[in-house]
Amino acid sequence: MAMPLRQSIKVATYLAEQKLRRRDKFPLIVELEPLFACNLKCEGCGKIQHPAGVLKQRMPVAQAVGAVMESGAPMVSIAGGEPLMHPQIDEIVRQLVAKRKYVFLCTNAMLLRKKMDTFTPSPYFAFAVHIDGLRERHDESVAKEGVFDEAVEAIKEAKRRGFRVTTNSTFFNTDTPQTVIEVLNFLNDDLQVDEMMISPAYAYEKAPDQEHFLGVEQTRELFKKAFSGGNRRRWRLNHSPLFLDFLEGKVDFPCTAWAIPNYSLFGWQRPCYLMSDGYVPTYRELVEDTDWDKYGRGKDPRCANCMAHCGYEPTAVLATMGSLKESLRALRETVSGNRE
Repeated sequence: MAMPLRQSIKVATYLAEQKLRRRDKFPLIVELEPLFACNLKCEGCGKIQHPAGVLKQRMPVAQAVGAVMESGAPMVSIAGGEPLMHPQIDEIVRQLVAKRKYVFLCTNAMLLRKKMDTFTPSPYFAFAVHIDGLRERHDESVAKEGVFDEAVEAIKEAKRRGFRVTTNSTFFNTDTPQTVIEVLNFLNDDLQVDEMMISPAYAYEKAPDQEHFLGVEQTRELFKKAFSGGNRRRWRLNHSPLFLDFLEGKVDFPCTAWAIPNYSLFGWQRPCYLMSDGYVPTYRELVEDTDWDKYGRGKDPRCANCMAHCGYEPTAVLATMGSLKESLRALRETVSGNRE
């Protein structure tokens, strides 16, 4: 795990504070969606299926920042849609960074080189570029040629200017251990991005492509083989060791979607950003008025094949904090990652 030591300490301190206050539900990172509009039409995403009137909306800066501060989460992942299409996205980032929130701006990078001058490098800020495979595979997944090459050039430019750059790769049942290895080797060794996040694709209800999402056993087999041969230890993966164990099928966890809540133009989404069972205006209402026990694999059929980080990464983090052995293991990997 290559999370910067400063960030690791802040998150650990935050979790310890929640334990001391005896809070059983709290946010680890907020998924903030200040718009749904996008400049691509990815086959596995259902966000742009909203009506045209909704796609034209942009969340005000004060509303976006206020929601994050209300939650109290130490980290924010700004997504969409394509957040670089928001005319005030730089101001949203600036205000959140000023409040010492760790901000990850998720982007397909089509506008990144054009917009880069409006951002300032900071240890609290990173561009999180979506890369689903090497050139042919990635361009196919986003349904447009040339996107991979533009993303690579944008990553190189951002790194040259001193920005932290992470990546987010989603894998489908058309992937093999070899395609996973190839793209992560490229990101880790050739582009030398700071961190990489990986996730099995989840079946968005409105996604155009409903045929290529991974099942649980497929996910476990895919990552078990991809992680073999020392790859898992060598790659700078932005995940807790226990979550990577979870992807391989070495351990299993219940879903804790309340720890990575989604806030969008509609409010706080119940129960997570992958499923929509209504919205509430405050995080407190989301936590207190949602029947969390009815979600997760074995409870809700929509969750049957879900192994996404939004539900299971926080469970792994909490399990790590509750075990001295796992805490020391995570610390060793964090220190090792920061020495590379």
